[in-house]
Amino acid sequence: MRYGARRGASGVVGAVALGGLLLGAAGCKDVEVSGGAGGEASKPAQGAEGSALKAVDGLTVKGRSPKTGYDRDKFGSAWADTDSNHCDTRNDILKRDLKDVKFKSGDCVIASGVLNDDPYSGDDIRFTRGASKIDIDHLVSLSDAWQKGASKWEPSKRIALANDPLNLLAVSAGPNRSKGDGDTATWLPANKGYRCTYVAGQVAVKAKYGLWVTSAEKAAMKKVLATCPDQKLPEGTAPTKAPERFRAK
Repeated sequence: MRYGARRGASGVVGAVALGGLLLGAAGCKDVEVSGGAGGEASKPAQGAEGSALKAVDGLTVKGRSPKTGYDRDKFGSAWADTDSNHCDTRNDILKRDLKDVKFKSGDCVIASGVLNDDPYSGDDIRFTRGASKIDIDHLVSLSDAWQKGASKWEPSKRIALANDPLNLLAVSAGPNRSKGDGDTATWLPANKGYRCTYVAGQVAVKAKYGLWVTSAEKAAMKKVLATCPDQKLPEGTAPTKAPERFRAK
């Protein structure tokens, strides 16, 4: 489970904050299906070059593979410092996404902050270290990735995916845990105004890493993005291979 930056948080996460994380809530518009000349329905929305909608057509469609063999440890230890900034990935993302950040010590470990306009619920949520109601979500869950290509990867690529800011988002813990390993076909945030941004993020991650989608997933992606055909496809700058010092099963 568990992209530019939207919160204006400071920090050393230049590569992270500029990793194209989609944290601006681009609202979706209602689709109008109206009869044209002769009463024909309007044609499906066609995304422009550079849009998330256009990028969906470039994703490979295959069936979901079995979850057999999946283990979180096969994506490396949680929150590895793959960008070598001396701060683990979890704190990097909290620093990027929270406001009013206070540090436990130095400029890495977050003691408290506020997640304004939680992407999944729309609520403001207070973060307090040790009693947090905030999770760091993998937009494309690691289990979903495993079943759609990652099981065949080298460990370094799996580690990179697990720590790529393009695939990470600070969100309310409750909705995140209800998501599980759901894809676009099975789970969308209750905050409808964030759905275009959310789905564009998943498309970007799958395109970057070469993960496939199911036919139902592709149809669901296109349905959401047809309401916002100009939604840009985010770009992530993090490499798709972790440094050699990191290991996974």
